[in-house]
Amino acid sequence: MTTLTSISDTISATLAAGWSLPNMKDIIELAYMISAGLFIFSLHWMSDPKTARRGVFAGVAAMAMAVLFTWAKPDVTRHLWIIIPLALSVWPGIWLANVPLTAVPQRTALSHAFGGLAAGLVGTAKFLYWFHNEPEMLTSFRVAAIVLEVLLGYLTLTGSVIAAAKLQEVKWIPQRPWVYPGQNIVNLIAFGVAVVGGAVLIVQPTAAYAPYIFFGIVFLALNFGWMLVMPIGGADMPTVIAILNAYAGLAAVAMGFVLDNKLLIVAGALDGSSGLILSIIMCKAMNRSFSNVLFGAFGQVQAKAAGGEQKSYKPETPEDAAAMMGQAGLVVVVPGYGMAVAQAQHKVRELYDQLKKKGVDVKFAIHPVAGRMPGHMNVLLAEAEIPYTDLLEMDDINQDMPVCDVCLVLGANDVVNPAARYDKNSPIYGMPIIDADKARMVYAVKRSKNPGFAGIDNELYFLDKTRMLFGDAKAVVGELVKNLAPSASMH
Repeated sequence: MTTLTSISDTISATLAAGWSLPNMKDIIELAYMISAGLFIFSLHWMSDPKTARRGVFAGVAAMAMAVLFTWAKPDVTRHLWIIIPLALSVWPGIWLANVPLTAVPQRTALSHAFGGLAAGLVGTAKFLYWFHNEPEMLTSFRVAAIVLEVLLGYLTLTGSVIAAAKLQEVKWIPQRPWVYPGQNIVNLIAFGVAVVGGAVLIVQPTAAYAPYIFFGIVFLALNFGWMLVMPIGGADMPTVIAILNAYAGLAAVAMGFVLDNKLLIVAGALDGSSGLILSIIMCKAMNRSFSNVLFGAFGQVQAKAAGGEQKSYKPETPEDAAAMMGQAGLVVVVPGYGMAVAQAQHKVRELYDQLKKKGVDVKFAIHPVAGRMPGHMNVLLAEAEIPYTDLLEMDDINQDMPVCDVCLVLGANDVVNPAARYDKNSPIYGMPIIDADKARMVYAVKRSKNPGFAGIDNELYFLDKTRMLFGDAKAVVGELVKNLAPSASMH
């Protein structure tokens, strides 16, 4: 009893001296700090295939902690309004998590759309609440943050939906650039009007006409999003996704300032900066600028010159191609969207195994913009458990291409087109490519004779050393595997 009394006296003396037990606010701030650290580590770990899984779990843990401790704030009292949206979001979340890897680019675009919608709705709700109930809260800084949040949020929403539709090849959304005369001027005028409206709102946030200007900005932002992405062709979708990622992150930063939430500011800054850096990498990979991506309408089909030289393909059978590959010293596989859409990655793994059994060295050449988003090919090949040590970036593999015996191009098109080096009239001129044309023999697997997303024929396909294997990539690679199998060589 005496011991308990002494402990009680010690606690009382400590509190009287100015010390206090941590209150809920301190605990929440500590949780936010831990979450921010986990977000940073998540990005760092996901930059390496060895630690990518750890990075994903760190990001999930950080987000879960952020949501739970925000919910635990004392001023959050209407829990039903949180429980209902959480319950409704479970099924869409599970559905998005289980889309096939070939649809990951579309899923990523939809995630950006949801993020933009969330930012836009929060900004709208805050402005209207403060306008009608606490007009003194509408300081110039807060209104500026709300305008930025709403512009970027709703722009990201409609832009991401159109990007997802293009990637999904929705029939009523043109895959090629949807271009009309004066489109860039119309886009700039719409954006300019929104900026002017935002400036007026910042100066007079409590004026009677302020809500009308605010909803005018919302309308312009929603329109500007789809107007921005519709003229952009499929070849630029990887860069567009990265740019939309940056927009969503910046919208989250603005939302953090509006809500006075430091974690949102940190997480949004990480998201926005990573998207911006990725956009720069993508533009560099295509030798293009941001303005060229946003306003260049890359991907328009070029009309063929009348009376010009008629080029012809040289078809090959899987049997002969397999025989040549089985005798090679080095085979370099260049994966592209054709492999993704055919879901041929597991057949590619079987091909890899068969060639390895025959003592053939097999490498995979990964172009930064192959597929429909950065890392698309890496994810598909990782799903097939192909060793990441055999996945080489463009700069690393190009030095080996002159000694490559066979280069197998799987549904890639523009990223192996030699015209990028010499044809100044080509829309891909100057774009760094994988030097497939320097290999001793090239086999190109292609679904049809249609041009790629850049809208031009691939000069590689008409070289004397190139042979075409027309058909679905999964079926063609399956035939190659069948002809490389020991049972086939015995006949």
